[in-house]
Amino acid sequence: MKISHLVTAFLMLVSTAVFAVQPVNINTADVQTLSDSIKGIGPSKAQAIVTYRTNNGPFQDINDLALVKGIGAKTVQKNKDNLTLGKSDTDKSVRP
Repeated sequence: MKISHLVTAFLMLVSTAVFAVQPVNINTADVQTLSDSIKGIGPSKAQAIVTYRTNNGPFQDINDLALVKGIGAKTVQKNKDNLTLGKSDTDKSVRP
C-alpha cells in the first residue's frame, strides 16, 4: 500500500510540473498571470506589459517585450522558452 501512495504522489508531482511549464501568452495574459509566470516580473512590470499592449497593440515578436519600460533584453532572453505570442507558426494569415 505504501508503494501505491508513492506512485500516486509521484504522478501528482509530474502532472503539476507539466502544467507549470505551459508558455504564457504575452498578448492575452492578465497582470496576475504575467506576474506569476515570468521570472523577474512582478505586479508593476506585469501591469506595464498590459498597458503597453493596450496602447500599442499586440506584440509581434517575443523580443518586443523589451520595449516595455523596466523590462530588459536579459529578462526576455531568460524567459524566452516560456513565452508565446499565441499564434501558430503555420498560420500565415496572422503574419504581417
